[in-house]
Amino acid sequence: MVQQITPPTQDYIGRFAPSPTGPLHFGSLVAAVGSFLEAKIHHGEWLVRIEDLDPPRTIPGASDKILKALERHQLHWDRSVLYQSQRSHHYQHALEQLHQQGVVFGCHCSRSSLHGKRVYPGYCHHADHPLQQHAVRLRTSPQQVTFKDLWQGDQLWDLGTEIGDFIIRRADGLYAYQLAVVVDDKLQGVTDVVRGCDLLDSTPRQIALQQQLHYPTPRYGHLPIAVTVEGQKLSKQNQAAPLNLDTPIANLTQALTFLGHPPPAVGSIEALWQWAQTRWQSGQVPQQASIPVK
Repeated sequence: MVQQITPPTQDYIGRFAPSPTGPLHFGSLVAAVGSFLEAKIHHGEWLVRIEDLDPPRTIPGASDKILKALERHQLHWDRSVLYQSQRSHHYQHALEQLHQQGVVFGCHCSRSSLHGKRVYPGYCHHADHPLQQHAVRLRTSPQQVTFKDLWQGDQLWDLGTEIGDFIIRRADGLYAYQLAVVVDDKLQGVTDVVRGCDLLDSTPRQIALQQQLHYPTPRYGHLPIAVTVEGQKLSKQNQAAPLNLDTPIANLTQALTFLGHPPPAVGSIEALWQWAQTRWQSGQVPQQASIPVK
């Protein structure tokens, strides 16, 4: 069965949700600028959420550095910053709801036991392992999820053959990204998710969770990601250089140019943002998955 997605009808609420695993780099700035401008041209709100779900990967002080970098570039958020590490009770409530519906199961499979399989083969599907002592997976079905992405076009994903049963709480008790994002988008009233194309394959998983939890589904737009000339994504894990906070105009000019909106020379950040907010058009953003940067 093809599941069609009905867009929400609320006013526009967008968000930028970095992980505090290091300072902001150019790839992150691209996502922030794109999501910020989409919110502003729709006269909406732009929220910032710190996705600090994974303590072993969180670098002390990184959250403050990210917020400082956003402020230095005059990317001002419209509500208090939300920290996922403080919201476990919300994720547990959603997990309990899914458990009551019978759509989750405990899984004792390690990564090594799965032998690199891209789609979970269902080893624990009917094993009835207790949730408290195991990873928890969402039970998916062979149905198709479709959505129209703002830049990547029509999307069709088969939950059974392309996604499979996926983890929503890890064996160590930490809640998985997919569940936390869905819960927070719902509770914050997010209507539009603008982020990098590296997260495109997360969207069918999140839509599957939204449907099981009876949440509205936001509209989605996945921007091209910045990659090296060899095709490697710019990321904190790949030691991408942090933004130079002494050159915010140059940084924003590069990000806008990357997104198909090369600005004129300006003398201030205020003038640059004024130009960007009057000239931004979604249709000018390159409709591709990645763009090399030098």
